[in-house]
Amino acid sequence: MIFSTRKIGISEADLTKKFVRNSKAKEFVSLVIVDENDIENLKTMGLSKMHMAFVRESGFLGRKNEKIYLPNNQGKVTLALVGKSSDQREMGAVISKLASNIYKITNSLSDEEYNEIVVGFLMSIYRFDCYLSGENRKEREQEAQVNLCIPDLFEVEPLVTLVASDFLARDLINMPASDLNPNRFEKLVKEIVSNGKATVKVFKGDELLEQGFPLIHAVGRASNQAPRLIELVWGSKTSPAVTIVGKGVCFDTGGLNIKGSGAMSLMKKDMGGGGIAVALANYIMKRNLNIRLKLLIPIVENSISSSSFRPGDVLTSRKGKTIEVNNTDAEGRLILADALAYADENSPSFIFCLATLTGAARVALGSEVVPFYCDSDKLADSIMQISKKSKDPLWRLPFYTPYEDQIKSRIADLDNAPSGGMAGSITAALFLKKFVEKSERFVHFDLYAWNIKKTPLMPVGAKAQVLPSLCGLIECIADKKIQ
Repeated sequence: MIFSTRKIGISEADLTKKFVRNSKAKEFVSLVIVDENDIENLKTMGLSKMHMAFVRESGFLGRKNEKIYLPNNQGKVTLALVGKSSDQREMGAVISKLASNIYKITNSLSDEEYNEIVVGFLMSIYRFDCYLSGENRKEREQEAQVNLCIPDLFEVEPLVTLVASDFLARDLINMPASDLNPNRFEKLVKEIVSNGKATVKVFKGDELLEQGFPLIHAVGRASNQAPRLIELVWGSKTSPAVTIVGKGVCFDTGGLNIKGSGAMSLMKKDMGGGGIAVALANYIMKRNLNIRLKLLIPIVENSISSSSFRPGDVLTSRKGKTIEVNNTDAEGRLILADALAYADENSPSFIFCLATLTGAARVALGSEVVPFYCDSDKLADSIMQISKKSKDPLWRLPFYTPYEDQIKSRIADLDNAPSGGMAGSITAALFLKKFVEKSERFVHFDLYAWNIKKTPLMPVGAKAQVLPSLCGLIECIADKKIQ
């Protein structure tokens, strides 16, 4: 159980049960993926005259995602045909929605094609249904149970770990703030690492002031749930040092610059960066990668009370830089500033910052493409290559230093909310970069963490953006292919 009160998510063990090795599959339905252009060649695929007649009478044409089940002489389904999709992951999603049975693909497929089908097959299983009850839950539990045969030597375990980590991130982001508050978020992180030989330290409440995290304290002090910074450390000290910083705003009212109701409706996902960071850490530890991992998540609720920080306040950061608060709804960059300054003090080889930070990023690139900022052309090129392979759309935007004058304040070192609104994602990235000076490479991702339309692979709801790319990237760092 991830949460003490509700069982959510699908474990790696449960996902692994979705597969049967070919040599151990005693009974199965043969599955043929049919190209619409080859419908006339079905006979060469071993279909009997009876089956050919059945296909013709049914009107099956092998169109995209079209399916038909073919029985033997005893009436038992032994063969299924599915129209080919140009996207292998979508093909896997279609297979996962077939009638309950064990299916063995008879087409000749490459390892890469199998990879994509398996990822799609698993990804489409995700459900966030822990709040369903009665007939609604009964209906969900009665959905078809589909298993897939895979080649004996096919390495499914890394894909299962990736997808389980993806599901973990989505569960966290989908969870309402009434359940995923700062206390519960802290407890969750500790539960995840309980068997991972990681150490966890928590700076909480007024201890944040004593230990030098004044911005995290200022943003979160209005809530009845104390603000905190969680620090997780795992791995050998001789391994490449990677620090992951994730924004953990469990709910964002906007503070005294209160959001409108429309803008506030999805603010349970404002901890999306932190949720994905936790999932990434889970992947690194489960895969036992050659990484010296540090995970930092500043966790707050940006609430409204008599102790709220105010527009016009000047706050002093851990780094000593002063910040004029011109908008309390630009709180994410404040808590990240303290966390990044702390991360930078040990000069790790890589710092990755994950945050649902600006609406400007969505105006620029929409909900599906995530902008990232990187101070190394070589590393940025690697990220782009991995993102294409991972089908995880990213796009590099610049740390454009001529815009730094927009984050200057008249009365302090920095302004947390430049007026005008132009290049808002870039100016936010420049603000964060002011707190990273020693580390060799710094990458910031300005993500959305939400899927706005239903697809064959994903329902409307949480989306673990950048997780596939970062899993691939950190695999390369662990193998020293990227240094």
